[in-house]
Amino acid sequence: MTSTTQVGSDAPDAPAARHQHLRHVVFIAAAAAMGGFLFGYDSSVINGAVEGIRGRFAVGSGALAQVIAAALIGAAVGAATAGRLADRLGRIRVMQIAAVFFVVSSIGSMLPFTLWDLAFWRVLGGVAIGMASVIAPTYIAEVAPAEYRGRLASFQQAAIVLGIALSQLVNWALLNLADGEQRGELLGIEAWQVMLGVAAVPALVYGLLTLRIPESPRHLVAQGRTDEAKAVLAGVEPEGTDLDARIAEITERMRGERKPSARDLLGGRFGLLPIVWVGIGLSLFQQLVGINVIFYYSASLWQSVGIDPSSSFFYSFTTSIINIVGTVIAMLLVDRIGRKPLALIGSAGMALSLGAAAWAFSYKSGTGENITLPDTQGTVALIAAHCFVLFFALSWGVVVWVMLGEMFPNRVRAAALGVAAGAQWVANWLITVTFPSLSEWNLSGAYVIYTIFAVLSIPFVLKWVPETRGRTLEDMG
Repeated sequence: MTSTTQVGSDAPDAPAARHQHLRHVVFIAAAAAMGGFLFGYDSSVINGAVEGIRGRFAVGSGALAQVIAAALIGAAVGAATAGRLADRLGRIRVMQIAAVFFVVSSIGSMLPFTLWDLAFWRVLGGVAIGMASVIAPTYIAEVAPAEYRGRLASFQQAAIVLGIALSQLVNWALLNLADGEQRGELLGIEAWQVMLGVAAVPALVYGLLTLRIPESPRHLVAQGRTDEAKAVLAGVEPEGTDLDARIAEITERMRGERKPSARDLLGGRFGLLPIVWVGIGLSLFQQLVGINVIFYYSASLWQSVGIDPSSSFFYSFTTSIINIVGTVIAMLLVDRIGRKPLALIGSAGMALSLGAAAWAFSYKSGTGENITLPDTQGTVALIAAHCFVLFFALSWGVVVWVMLGEMFPNRVRAAALGVAAGAQWVANWLITVTFPSLSEWNLSGAYVIYTIFAVLSIPFVLKWVPETRGRTLEDMG
């Protein structure tokens, strides 16, 4: 009887204990994913400040593009150094460094003296973006229990698109408070400055959250702090897990690992292993379709074809919401229909959308501030832009990162992923720095170029990209 009573009294507590455990794990992953949120927020908040910066410093499109793209240079540096710093200092410490950089960059960008110190603050913010883009998924993968790892890893991408959307909503609200003028006075400074400064708020939240989450057990084991690692695992692993066995497993896995070098990537007729070229191609096509034109320049783009500033900011926000919707669709479909079919659907949809936008922009007329699109073409351009973002988000926005994490052989995965990610930052920079000049030359022509890349991505996927759905990482060669 005593035993039966004990079981009966404990049983109601078991679901509560599991719920409490899951809440703890979700909190840890969500706190780390704040780095992804800041990645998205800081990357796209500049969208609301482009015309304000142009007017404040009286700069042409070339210099303006360099300032906008400066963050991408910093991001490449941050991504390249985050891994080594995390191994030396710990995952949490790198998150805290990134948070400090985000705060300092936001305040510096809000109060620039010249165009070039604004560029410096943009580079510093980019370093933080690069760090966050590497450290958040690494930390989540190392802390999350296996049964939740896939869903918790998706927090990073979800946080990025939420950050993009919120930055556009905040920009739109601030613009309305400034009577629709990016250079209108707000809090004693110009509205665009406030837009850039507000990014310090989520950065502070990120820094505070890092004080509430534990260090990665993998890093603790690497530092010989096994008792601390065991305490962390006790908080995140399911009840009943043999913690000593988990510590032994982590130790054994780390002992057998060897950091790949650039030499491991060499092979084939074109210098690198064929699969590495495929990864580079995926990264390049993801950016060369011009997706970041929407996130960096959309408010300026809509104003350039005669839409008033308040409406242009609102459309920037709605495209961000579409981005969220598309990302959710991708998360639901990527394991059901496969990576290649989803990429092909996205490529076809992007090609049609970009082609429609190019056609609509060819009707642009007028000069200076008196530029317009006919009503029909203006409507087509808006619908096409939203469709483009939707098809990108439900396919290439998610699929590329999934495939880059799966397609490379174990022996070169980390190095190959680093090369492919580097190619992505370079392509991102190229699109960002060239768009203002391209749009001044011929806005429709710019979209024709993006359309061509979307079309070319179809035979690339069909011929060279492997399907990785349902295959283990060990099956990749």
